[in-house]
Amino acid sequence: MQQRQGDWAEQRALRLLRQRGWRLLDRQWRCRWGELDLVCSKGQRLLVVEVKARRRGSADGGGVLALRGDKRRRLSRSWDCWLAAHPLWQQSPVEMVAALVTLPPARLPVRWIRLEP
Repeated sequence: MQQRQGDWAEQRALRLLRQRGWRLLDRQWRCRWGELDLVCSKGQRLLVVEVKARRRGSADGGGVLALRGDKRRRLSRSWDCWLAAHPLWQQSPVEMVAALVTLPPARLPVRWIRLEP
């Protein structure tokens, strides 16, 4: 059930990004350090998106508290691994964000939070 909710939230975030002109390069990309939910490009720019799906009123602030220390280190290591596997993108500017998606039945907008790569 949790995986389906995560997939739904990723799809919602991806749909919004595509409306803004982003193109999906990878989804649920895995390496030994962790997973990158979405890796997108727009021109030569890259966007790495960590998607957090939560019920309205969740105890961790809609996923904010799940973006602390260890998680950010795993994201950074995973990103380094992705770049090593995709050398053509190594010189591209990158932005890392979190998409906090509220699960149905709530219809709240997706919250975007900038993370440091």
